[in-house]
Amino acid sequence: MKTLIVYLKDFRRTWMYKMFLLKAELKLRFENLFTISKPAPDWEGTAVVNGEFKELKLKDFKGKYLVFFFYPLDFTFVCPTEIIAFSDRLKEFQALNTEVVACSVDSPFTHLAWMNTPRKLGGLGPINIPLLSDLSHKISKDYGVFLEDLGHTLRGLFIVDGKGVLRQITMNDLPVGRSVDETLRLIQAFQYTDKHGEVCPANWKPGADTIIPNPEDKLKYFSKVNK
Repeated sequence: MKTLIVYLKDFRRTWMYKMFLLKAELKLRFENLFTISKPAPDWEGTAVVNGEFKELKLKDFKGKYLVFFFYPLDFTFVCPTEIIAFSDRLKEFQALNTEVVACSVDSPFTHLAWMNTPRKLGGLGPINIPLLSDLSHKISKDYGVFLEDLGHTLRGLFIVDGKGVLRQITMNDLPVGRSVDETLRLIQAFQYTDKHGEVCPANWKPGADTIIPNPEDKLKYFSKVNK
């Protein structure tokens, strides 16, 4: 009987200790969780840029907007269509003082092999944007896109402003690719609000009316669009 009581006490202590560790881990994760309007998680790693290996880090883009997007894997299906779509329209992003970086859990060597594969065979061919390697999964875990059971990422897209602040997150399930047009629209909207201090209504595009965010002046917008 005494042995049983000692065993139960030890079990309780062990169980309570494990719960303490779990709570501490969850608290740490919560405190480190990135959020909109807060600094984006820092990263650095090896990327393939113009066919060559190069060390790249988030700080390299200070002073510019950055579209940082994750895709599941090289040599797949939707992924090349997204990368090519963003790459082919890079000049439109650069006209907005914005760069684009794509990232997956593949190695730099696999990235390079994919770039050396013709597009008609499912490859990328020459592209204008860097492909960052996240072999350790650290970056994708920091950004909350890594799928432990599959070993690769969701289609997460993050817009980071010139101060390193996270402004927007898009997270797609695996079967559906993302929109270059919508990404450009969002950057234009955020940059407009940065400059003018006014806010952009639903479906806003450059040249459309915006809203002055105070109770009186907002009525100028609502009276105009609700005649």
